[in-house]
Amino acid sequence: MTDVSASAWRVVVVEDNAHTRHFLEQCVLAHPRLQLAASFGTLAPARAWFARQGADLLLVDLGLPDGSGLDLMHLVRRHWPACDMLVVSMFGDEENVVASIEAGAVGYVHKDDEATDIAETLLAVKRGASPISPMIARHLLRRMQPRAGDSPPATPRSEPASGPSVPALGVTLSPREQEVLGYIARGFSYAEIARQQGITVHTVQTYIKKLYGKLAVHSRSEAVYEASRLGLLGQLGTRPD
Repeated sequence: MTDVSASAWRVVVVEDNAHTRHFLEQCVLAHPRLQLAASFGTLAPARAWFARQGADLLLVDLGLPDGSGLDLMHLVRRHWPACDMLVVSMFGDEENVVASIEAGAVGYVHKDDEATDIAETLLAVKRGASPISPMIARHLLRRMQPRAGDSPPATPRSEPASGPSVPALGVTLSPREQEVLGYIARGFSYAEIARQQGITVHTVQTYIKKLYGKLAVHSRSEAVYEASRLGLLGQLGTRPD
């Protein structure tokens, strides 16, 4: 069986976490069929790089300090359509997955997917595959299936008379995290939350990433369900839409 190409595929890595970025770089450098063309920790230099030249593969995170990886994906799709894009992100909710696919992603891998071999996944992409973590695929299937409600019903709980800073079963949310949780529970998009709060979409993603970590979930619906189960939604005050 012959390889897809006689030369190595040129890969660009865009990841803000230094440890994760180094790991991805080493995965690329260790494989003879891949070549690390460039690596960036923020959006701006990556946009500047792709404004001058293309690549064969883009390995990109969504939550970057100076913007969203989606912005870079839209640029690459317009100017370098032959560049295959693979998202590697902590965000596994339907909104980000669908937005990534619409932006041109051919694959979506969750960072918690320990079974992922990044180098082989990139090569599979060039062979025509569309790798998606099992958890991500499950969310996509759930989105396409008819359902009675957005999340399972919460188990009724009697809450102690306490302020919003009192932890529920060991989970403590900051005031801003509580506000963001309230918005996602009401179905607000990240952009809408950013406008309501007067912050950037990246900052919203950062708060949601912290929420997911504290609740041990990977999606919006799971976060709402788990927060309801723990009684955290009952701690939230009402806000005008």
